[in-house]
Amino acid sequence: MPIGQSMIDEFDQEMATTRRVLERVPSDKGTWKPHEKSFSIGHLAQLVARMPGWITLTVKHPKLDLSQATPYSYETTDTLLAEFDRLVREARDALSSVSDEQMAKPWSLTMGDRALMTLPTGAVVRQNINHLVHHRGQLTVYLRLLDIPVPSVYGPTADERWS
Repeated sequence: MPIGQSMIDEFDQEMATTRRVLERVPSDKGTWKPHEKSFSIGHLAQLVARMPGWITLTVKHPKLDLSQATPYSYETTDTLLAEFDRLVREARDALSSVSDEQMAKPWSLTMGDRALMTLPTGAVVRQNINHLVHHRGQLTVYLRLLDIPVPSVYGPTADERWS
């Protein structure tokens, strides 16, 4: 089984869980942050919603130049969910069709002409999924601090039994 195809079951499970977390983000609290140095919940939710697109980008392009990154904005939860759903479909398609040869090719994160990191594409795809899970975890803490019920992630929470 190709490497990308072997990631599909895990990807599907993580994206379904991520969607359940994103669904709970209150649109009217977008600027709220737990600490002055923290991301606002609206920006964190936007980051999480867009991260599946990083997988597609990693599979289809040899690099990402951060100097060209799109700035954060405040979007409604419904808008973020629609973007998330689209990007998940695109990432799933990219994983389903990527060859092992492509997964072995080098991929670079740059800032203009400066290379910040170069790794095999497959390693970057795995990091993208892990990175998304990390930020999803942060989002669950934000929900808890706002007294919004936290959905089941890898098991029950104080608010929700197994889903």
